[in-house]
Amino acid sequence: MKASDGHGEILKVTPEIAGWKYLSFSVRDHSDGAGFQDTRDGLETAIVPLSGSGVFVVSGQRYTLSRTSVFEQMPHILYLTPGDTVELEEGGDLTFAIGSAPAEGKYPTRLFTPSEMHSEIRGGGASFRQVNHVLAAPLPAERLILFEVYVPRGMWSGWAPHCHDGREGSPYLEETYYFRLDPSNGFWMHRNWRDDENFDEVVNGGNGDCALVPKGYHSSVSCPGSNMFFLNFLAGDLLDEKRSTPPCFHADYTWIHDDWEKGKWNLPVVSPK
Repeated sequence: MKASDGHGEILKVTPEIAGWKYLSFSVRDHSDGAGFQDTRDGLETAIVPLSGSGVFVVSGQRYTLSRTSVFEQMPHILYLTPGDTVELEEGGDLTFAIGSAPAEGKYPTRLFTPSEMHSEIRGGGASFRQVNHVLAAPLPAERLILFEVYVPRGMWSGWAPHCHDGREGSPYLEETYYFRLDPSNGFWMHRNWRDDENFDEVVNGGNGDCALVPKGYHSSVSCPGSNMFFLNFLAGDLLDEKRSTPPCFHADYTWIHDDWEKGKWNLPVVSPK
């Protein structure tokens, strides 16, 4: 899904657009200083700053969200309980992501800070990346799960491929991948597929574009010239602490988890002599 130019809502995913049940996701550019107001009944919401600074007001409480760049700082995330009205004051220059999922209102509106977030290094070989659990269990939410992932140029994320579409013992979760690239003139590719049906799609995009995961196994790769960041929003059947339930990995590829260097070629492979 390609982002549009300009200001305001530049990228939009709804259950109707995606053909799924739970997750909404959008990116809004308010670098022109424009204000914004929103109320989402029956939906919990998370606001993630991407660049710039802005002040949100909820029930008289002011929350400043700022970030020089997704490549330089972890986010402060504003979580909104269902039905709370949020207002972005005029005069800022903030670009932010906002996503929602159905919820009952178990958890209050609050700000999550980087000091509460877990960060880990995963993988190896050509699938070496940093995964930040910016709103994942045990951080409290009803359905929403958020990760931010940093992938060095030319490397893969999500390997071995995994799925969370409710099949093969996996939980059911809908997911968006929002990409940023450094430098920004590169591209990424993302594949969704299932072996047991006629479903296989490869999507690609550039800086600021988005991939959807409607079902199946999936993995992403950055081009050799750009480092890759992506923000994941997920929501589905998992509630509260059960949001930590892992996905299902493709059995044909999990062998690499035991030895990321096994079978790797050293060049040259063949010689004329």
